[in-house]
Amino acid sequence: MTPEQASDLNRDLCLLAPVVPVLVLDDASLAADLARALVAGGLPALEVTLRTPAALDAIREMAAIPGGVVGAGTLLTPKDVENAKAAGAKFGVSPGATDLILDACEANDLPLLPGVATASEAMRLLERGYTVQKFFPAEANGGAAALKAIGAPIPQVKFCPTGGVTLKNAPDYLALSNTLCVGGSWVAPKDLMAAGDWAGIEALAREAAGLKR
Repeated sequence: MTPEQASDLNRDLCLLAPVVPVLVLDDASLAADLARALVAGGLPALEVTLRTPAALDAIREMAAIPGGVVGAGTLLTPKDVENAKAAGAKFGVSPGATDLILDACEANDLPLLPGVATASEAMRLLERGYTVQKFFPAEANGGAAALKAIGAPIPQVKFCPTGGVTLKNAPDYLALSNTLCVGGSWVAPKDLMAAGDWAGIEALAREAAGLKR
């Protein structure tokens, strides 16, 4: 898969809904119900971060849920890429971008949303052909104002800002011409997951899906 093909696929993915849930799961047995609730609420693109031992099993469970498109976040090594693809991930997300990760995703036909924090990093990925990128960590790097400033000289690149994005500040990012969607964890709080409150999570998803961009 070429970077251009990956960017086209990720652009389509980002346009499915204004928010991509960023999910940290310690218990894979919750994955299917969580995916159903989020998809029912209007958020079909789901990012499961590879931060816990349960992550790959969670991806396997979510990959079987109709209407959802599950991806793997926190890709750090080529082995992460291979494991994510084998588990059923349809896209990948990384906090940064190294040649090893880019090469591995291209070789394994896994569309990558690579992370950047600076204009130089965005330009380097643009040179390689990646026109859809992740701005991370968004709030720590100056928030919507910083992303707007980066977009002025580099309008070719569109972003999914993630990291510190909340229901309150998401509209600031979504109002930018260089933002396709945002990534956020607020739609799947751990207390609601632990309680099995899938109706509550579906309600949060509906609220997020209704954000304007």
